[in-house]
Amino acid sequence: MTRAFSSEGSRQENASNEESRARFRFDRNAKGFVARAERRGDRRTAACKPRYRLARYVAGICLLLLGSAAADARSLEIITERGALTLCANPNALPFASKTGPVQGFQIELGEKIAQQLGVKLTREWVISAIQYRRADCDLVLDSIARKDTPPAGGVQVSRPYHRADSRASSLASLGSDQRVGVPVGSLVSMTLDKGGTVTSPFVFEDDIVAALANREIEAAAVTPATVGWFNQQHADKPLRLIPAFDNDPDLNWNIAAGLFRPDDKLRQRVDAAIEALLADGTIARIYARYGIELRPPQ
Repeated sequence: MTRAFSSEGSRQENASNEESRARFRFDRNAKGFVARAERRGDRRTAACKPRYRLARYVAGICLLLLGSAAADARSLEIITERGALTLCANPNALPFASKTGPVQGFQIELGEKIAQQLGVKLTREWVISAIQYRRADCDLVLDSIARKDTPPAGGVQVSRPYHRADSRASSLASLGSDQRVGVPVGSLVSMTLDKGGTVTSPFVFEDDIVAALANREIEAAAVTPATVGWFNQQHADKPLRLIPAFDNDPDLNWNIAAGLFRPDDKLRQRVDAAIEALLADGTIARIYARYGIELRPPQ
């Protein structure tokens, strides 16, 4: 059986890094024309200047209008009149979400249940990173990090938490000095391990980390518990045993909540109530369990 150690939070950390990717480890052994316009100076005609100023004026109006629209609050009344709640999610990131195939991902399933509680349908906008959220005009994102000492940016407000990304052990003693840990590139756990002298191998996606571990290309992996549970469900013949780590590191442990974009108080209260009800009747726990994930109470 493959052994794993963890540091949680990955997709959310990379997405906000925004979202990073996380921190669980598996030990295999018991294993972004520069156009240069010539200044014409005095050669500019008097006719050109008004036209130039008009263009600037029109552009200024457009920017002002766009900025004002982006700052408007998204009210419960607007959601209800529209009859839809828009969730932004990654199109190819099981177990979190998927645009194709019979398995939707637990974020889609949970989003549908929240929308039902609000009496509307769920619509999906597919995004790859957090910088696309505003363009996609999201109402909601799931698995947002909820920390009192680090409020979300960009007008996002978080709901009451519904899950805990935590760990319950804190030893790296079993790793040899030459053993490599696969990590999400640029993630917080990657920096933490590098600082501690652990040899790491960077990957873009958690799926690739787990595949490299299964192929014995690395000795351990830093991924989320969700990835562990999903992998074990798909590979029952060679499961990974999760060994959580960094229990005492507040930067690597946090509550998970729904992120709402510029909500009014009524919308936020309704989403909080929806999550409360879905926790109470076991709906969220059942959704998570279908993907091999243990729902942990927030702290």
